[in-house]
This record gives sequence, structure tokens and C-alpha cells, in this order.
Amino acid sequence: MSNILSCVLADVRNGVGHLTLNRPDDLNALTLPMVRQLFRYLGAWEKDSAIRAVVLRGAGNRAFCAGGDIRQLYESHRTGDNQHELFFEEEYALDEYLHNYPKPVLALMDGFVLGGGMGLAQAATLRVISERTRMGMPEVGIGFFPDVGGSYFLPRLPGELGLYLGVTGTQVRAADAIYSGLADYCLSSARFPELDKTLDQMTWSSAPLEDLNSLIKSLASEQVLGSELKAYRQAIDQYFNLPDLPTIRTALQSEERPELLDWAEETVRLLDSRSPLSMAVTLELLRRGRYLSLGDCFAMELHLSYQWFDKGDLIEGVRALIIDKDKNPQWNPPTLADLEPVGIQSFFRGFRPATGKPLRKA
Repeated sequence: MSNILSCVLADVRNGVGHLTLNRPDDLNALTLPMVRQLFRYLGAWEKDSAIRAVVLRGAGNRAFCAGGDIRQLYESHRTGDNQHELFFEEEYALDEYLHNYPKPVLALMDGFVLGGGMGLAQAATLRVISERTRMGMPEVGIGFFPDVGGSYFLPRLPGELGLYLGVTGTQVRAADAIYSGLADYCLSSARFPELDKTLDQMTWSSAPLEDLNSLIKSLASEQVLGSELKAYRQAIDQYFNLPDLPTIRTALQSEERPELLDWAEETVRLLDSRSPLSMAVTLELLRRGRYLSLGDCFAMELHLSYQWFDKGDLIEGVRALIIDKDKNPQWNPPTLADLEPVGIQSFFRGFRPATGKPLRKA
């Protein structure tokens, strides 16, 4: 049932439904038609008793998925249609559906896994990366905020790792993905074909998730060394637990421990290059999301998305970094010092959690 003309390839082999994001020249960036195709296949396979599990991957060897097709969303807003709003509504619904999918979903991630790609990957039952994986939520770099469930999965990482990754937009390699809990297994990219071959030949038991776990464990690397997040974990927890971004930045500038100086300086550099508004809203979003249900987190992100094209920094970020490529975005406000807490909170005004627990007081 493979469709070679589609941006989503689908095939069923030995009780496994294989879905391949098929825009390798665009790093498999997601479009609204792709989201709808994924929904259709997953919905059909959920009802098909012959399908034991689903495998999700990206075409080529450069990326699993580098996010949503931001240029198309930019053009949608510029022309005044509602395709960008539909994209967010349906993408978030797809991700939430995947989180609750009744059959095991195995995400095979070779190369970049960013933004919308993370939304798919973190919703999967088993997340397998390679030594070539680069993973992250880089939205603040283009004036957006971590969405696609980021407000749910980032603050649930150990300590303040998720807040650090979301606020700075830092991308991580394999060792950091395993250490932080963003991936379950690391498999050499050279062994991905072996995994496929074994899937095509294996005999399924009545517990397909256990079957998949056993198979991947037999092929995966036992240790993935060199985690930078592990090396800086204590400092990350210290700084990103501070009350707000200006305080975080000032404290980082005051760091005097020799082993942390380079990291602190690089973190300040990152903060100074990102949209101040995006970072501040991200910090608030993740701290709220820590105590909300999955459904409430997606609802909160959608609440922000509806406002962001007109009130946030995304249009300017895309213009400067993707359209005009002058790499000189004019953020509003331009610095962290110019942020107004009332303005940050205004984005959340009107949002009421349906099922989540109330926020704890700091």
C-alpha cells in the first residue's frame, strides 16, 4: 500500500505499519497534508487487528523531521488565510493522538529531530536515536516557543534540564538525549537496516511492546558516553530554577568557577541571541505545563499559537532568518531588560485548564 508520490510513504510488512516522512530535501519538514495523511494511516491501523506495531521514520539520512514547514506558515499568515491555524490545530491533535495510541509506536531517528519532529518522537512509545542524531526545541531562535507538547515533556525531564533546553533552544547529541530522557535507546545508524530486516522476520507474541523492547535491546549500544548535560547538570538546576530570565542572565554573568566559565558565557550568548519575549513566555509556559495534564498542555500551546503570529516575534524571526536571511531580527522588546511581566502574562489570559492540577506556588 505504498504511495511513492506521497510526502508520507506507508507500507505494511509482517504486522508492522511503516510510515516514512518523505521530504528529504526539506529535512522532512511537516506540512498540513502530511499531518492529515499520518492521521489517516494511524486511524486505519488502530482498527486493523493485523497491525501489531507502527514504525515512524524520515526519508534520507539527514533528518527524522526538522519541524513544521515554517515558510509555508509564514506565507499563510501573510496572505491572510487560516492554513497556519489549521496546521497547529491538526498537528497538536495528531501528537496528542500519538501519545495515547493503543499500539506500540517506534520512532527511528537518524539525523535532525527538531520542533515538530520532537512532537512526533516524544509521543512515540519507543524512541530510538543514532550517533548522528541532533535533537532539540529551537523555537526561541526564530521568535516562537516550544509547542507540539513541549510544555508537557520538557518540564518533566530531570531537574531543570527541560527549562534549560526550551529557553535556550540548545540542540543535543545522542549522549545528552539518552541522559535527559528524550530517547530510550541509541542504535548505530549502520544497524538500522538490520533492525528492519529483523522486524520483517520476527514472530510476534501477544505482547508486541515487549517484543520490540527485546529486539532493540539486543542491537542497541550499552553505553553512550560524553553527556555535556550531565557535566553541567548541577549548574543548570541552580540557574534555571531562578525566578525570571533577567535574574538567570545576571547570575550566569557572575559565574566564577573555572570549570563553568565557558558554559556560562556560551549560555549568556545564547540568551542574548534569542527573542526575549519568546524566552520569557517559554519559561512561563514550561513552569505552568509541569503541573498540567497532556491535554491541557496542548490546549495552552494552541491558546498561545492563535495569538503569536500577530503579537509575538515569529514573523520577524522567520523574515530575518529564513526569508530575507539578514540574520538580524528586530525583536520586540529588544532585550530582556525591556520585558514587562504584565505583557508576558497577557498571553495566558483567558486560558483555563480543563483537567490539570492547579499550579503550585513557588
